[in-house]
Amino acid sequence: MTTREHTRAVRIGDRVIGGGNPILIQSMTNTRTEDVDATVEQILRLEKAGCELIRCTVPTMEAAEAFKEIKKRIHIPLIADIHFNYRLAIAAIENGADKIRINPGNIGSEDKVRAVVDAARERNVPIRVGVNSGSLEKELVEKYNGVTAQGLVESALDKCRWIERMNYDNLVVSIKSSNVLMCAEAYERFAAVSDYPLHVGITEAGTVLSGNIKSSIGLALILSKGIGDTIRVSLTGDPCEEIKSAKLILRTLGLRKGGVEVISCPTCGRTKIDLISLATQVEDMVQAYPLDIKVAVMGCVVNGPGEAKEADIGIAGGIGEGLLIRHGEVVRKVPEDQILQTLQYELDHWNQ
Repeated sequence: MTTREHTRAVRIGDRVIGGGNPILIQSMTNTRTEDVDATVEQILRLEKAGCELIRCTVPTMEAAEAFKEIKKRIHIPLIADIHFNYRLAIAAIENGADKIRINPGNIGSEDKVRAVVDAARERNVPIRVGVNSGSLEKELVEKYNGVTAQGLVESALDKCRWIERMNYDNLVVSIKSSNVLMCAEAYERFAAVSDYPLHVGITEAGTVLSGNIKSSIGLALILSKGIGDTIRVSLTGDPCEEIKSAKLILRTLGLRKGGVEVISCPTCGRTKIDLISLATQVEDMVQAYPLDIKVAVMGCVVNGPGEAKEADIGIAGGIGEGLLIRHGEVVRKVPEDQILQTLQYELDHWNQ
């Protein structure tokens, strides 16, 4: 099996995936790409959240042409998502796309695919070959008596060979399904026979709740086997939530260091503060800190310090008061309404 340390290295703008490089987090805008201001605004928010590659849909020529201006105003590589129209793929490349995502099977004739490949080769723009369980070719569905991992892998390999015959192999591959176990099996089967870098994700995962559960399970199954060079957590919601989830998944699996990890107790009858709101505020606040530390948010001044002993710093709330904790030891008491500000001050001065 080809693990991420040994996949081919592929350059996307000023970043590189594969070949043992860090797993990059990506997302996709949900604005109209033709609306440059709205698209740029969303990308800048995603950058702040930790997005490292961004994909925009290109349904029209106006959207393809918008890439030129969008790229000037953002700081991460820009990927074009193309369906059906090969002219849009070429236009996106000409307007600065750092990578394009296509399904060669829905682009059309071989001449049309070749025209896209020629444009990509001219500028050394990588092509992501995307295979999706929802659009698996009829003959493969019939061959394997339904949509299967074997069929998905065969489809992906066929598409890669098609482009390779056009003397181009600057490729990234994705094999997505909303069926978590099928998706994991497909990636494992593909990694056993190819060294192309892999874009990993569970497609159509669902809302923030169900999508996070499915994505966490699926990505853990895949990434823990050493497979995957870039990931997207697909959620029906604000794309920034995808970035938060992806970062946490990578940290939990030990595949990325840095960033504040928040732990919090599940609440019980001893909880005397609005812990749910406090923990949510802390989780949002710490996104801005490039610290590799663990922060505990506890709802009980009785058990809070002990439960927070593995955290670098923590807070616990009681009736009218709060505690600031370091490694399980109480540092000082503060008024209840100053708990959040006290933690923020400590984080602001962490390395001083």
